[in-house]
Amino acid sequence: MKELKYLNHYPPQVKEQVHKLIKADKLSAHLLKKYPYSHDKRSDKTLFSYANDLKNQHIKKAAPLNKVIYDGKINVIHNALGTHHFVSRVQGGKLKAKNEIRIASMFKSVPQDFLEMIVVHELSHFKEKEHNKAFYKLCEYMQPSYHQIEFDLRLYLTHIDINGKLQEWN
Repeated sequence: MKELKYLNHYPPQVKEQVHKLIKADKLSAHLLKKYPYSHDKRSDKTLFSYANDLKNQHIKKAAPLNKVIYDGKINVIHNALGTHHFVSRVQGGKLKAKNEIRIASMFKSVPQDFLEMIVVHELSHFKEKEHNKAFYKLCEYMQPSYHQIEFDLRLYLTHIDINGKLQEWN
């Protein structure tokens, strides 16, 4: 049985169900049925606007976003889905702080829920630095089905890992 590296911390019965989907070659169909359409945020400008709207809707008191972009340098399979940065620069006699989010460019054509989950995750780090209970509570506040969508995104990454290619959405 192939190791499911994106599902390592899930219970054995969950991993067994995933193995059955893979063996029956139904993992892709399962994902497409549940998430039939891709999002429309293909440019950095629309991604920034989307992330900023989510931030302003849920965590108004957090510092403003300065940059949200798709980053082709993020290696999802070996690294992360996205990253958040707190960049501090000295300009003259002042210290300027900037908040940036970078999302792997492979997520330009995935379902809306997957993109939202990644943005919510990175935005949550602006208030909670660690992956603790408060962090996940904030994620669930911003996206009530956060944990299910995170699991489904892990299924999608498993599909990519096994098939070596991306699933295309409409």
